[in-house]
Amino acid sequence: MGFGSMLKDYLDYHKISQTDFALRLGISTKHMNEIINGNSDISLELMHAINLLTGIDINLIFYAENRKKMANYLQTNFKTEANIKSFLNSFYLKEMSQNKWLVLKDKESNIQNALDLLEFLNIKDFNLLNNYLDKRILYKKKDDANLKKIYLWIKYCDKQALKEEVNVYQSSNLVNLLEDLKKVQNEKFNESKLIKLFNKYGIYLVIEEALKGTKIRGCTMIKNTNPAIYITKYLKEKSSFYFTLYHEIGHIKTDYNQAKNKILISDLNNEDKCDEFALNAMISKEVWQEILQNYDAKNKICQAHKIPLCFLYSRLAYAGYIKYNSKEYNNYKEVIY
Repeated sequence: MGFGSMLKDYLDYHKISQTDFALRLGISTKHMNEIINGNSDISLELMHAINLLTGIDINLIFYAENRKKMANYLQTNFKTEANIKSFLNSFYLKEMSQNKWLVLKDKESNIQNALDLLEFLNIKDFNLLNNYLDKRILYKKKDDANLKKIYLWIKYCDKQALKEEVNVYQSSNLVNLLEDLKKVQNEKFNESKLIKLFNKYGIYLVIEEALKGTKIRGCTMIKNTNPAIYITKYLKEKSSFYFTLYHEIGHIKTDYNQAKNKILISDLNNEDKCDEFALNAMISKEVWQEILQNYDAKNKICQAHKIPLCFLYSRLAYAGYIKYNSKEYNNYKEVIY
């Protein structure tokens, strides 16, 4: 298993003794025998030396050794093929493959599926995952939130963010972004236009479906020095989408330094500070007071301030003045997905 058997075939074909090849590599005959039998890992330095002496592609050596290590890990930790398969399925491989998040190079091979999954997760090995999630993700409030699903969604969004071209970010950019959003929010929802607007001001914006049952609205982090906002298409209505969008901007405004080392998660519960920022960004405190004092003229007040009426009726429902299932609310809601 691993590259050892391939190296043995190469030496046999070229009629090179293991002792001679060991001398050329500068290792002991015992070490050479352990490599051939798959009982010793091959260091990167040795990989380069083998490549130099044989011309065998170092990527092939690296790949074969990774397969050996993964096979040993799976066998040691899960014993049976059924247990291995169950462990891999706990990462929703089938759903991720169907969603085209992940390309499985060989669906029938547990070892290859595990290697494909590790590459997607962008982590050294599975043993590190839980500790990484506990230290990397902040503000997770729901006890039943599935951190594994959340992280899979984040990693998929990371890959989509790589396709975006963002300008340099400065904190002063937020003022201009918020001004431009006041105009865009009154237009017909255009995902592409919105992403380009955020990119213009140095912010990644990814809007993607999450795996079924993922309890998350969005998250904020820092990629290099650029803020990144990821929002789930769980939010089908314009008002709830913009509430989450402004909420995440609130995180950038107040938690930029913290977001350098943490992923700030917005779940289905409230985070009061950023929620208040979002409410005020959608309808300012002054306008909201004017609405409450002149309730019968609320539509005209919003139109005068260029506030979408779906924002108004969502806020009224949020504040308890009407119900989310009321005729008023449903008459003015705007579905975007």
